[in-house]
Amino acid sequence: MLTKTSRFFAYLNRLRLIKRWGLMRNTQEENVMEHSWQVSTIAHALAVISKEKFNQDISPETVATTALYHDCSEIITGDMPTPVKYHSETIANAYKEIESEAEYELLNLLPDSLQPSFSKYLLHQEIPADVALIVKAADRISAYLKCQSELDAGNKEFTTALEEIEKSIRKMKLPAVEFFMGTFVESYQLTLDELLKQHDEQIKD
Repeated sequence: MLTKTSRFFAYLNRLRLIKRWGLMRNTQEENVMEHSWQVSTIAHALAVISKEKFNQDISPETVATTALYHDCSEIITGDMPTPVKYHSETIANAYKEIESEAEYELLNLLPDSLQPSFSKYLLHQEIPADVALIVKAADRISAYLKCQSELDAGNKEFTTALEEIEKSIRKMKLPAVEFFMGTFVESYQLTLDELLKQHDEQIKD
């Protein structure tokens, strides 16, 4: 019996071609595929911190997988810059409808037998609120890190974006986010030599 071919993962493979921050000058371009990986690792860390340090009943594995797929619909919609997406309530609502339709379109590319297992990651409406909140926090932290790296490279284009994203992160008031920001974010600004020096000093200690 021949298996019907699916184009689902072929579509996802093209996420590397979708550029982020399209309205701004970038010293280093970022694509949706690498962004999704970073968000996934940060979200996993936030979930582990939430579970181990703050006794939240949450699955880091579920959170990480959800984060990995969180922007998959952009292979159809493209990356819509935040200032445009939330320019007005009309645009925001219209984009949500388009995004939802794109998610279902992607889901339907999978064999019928696999769709129930993937729908909980691909369809925003099926993602539990606590999982969605952590993924959203990770997404904002990733954006913050991008802004910080651009500013470190002398690109003032990201000054306002950094300030606004930092405010939005603080407003979330999530203990795991505050722990991550205080523990890990500073080291992202270190050069390779500084990272290696710190590593060597820790080994000596």
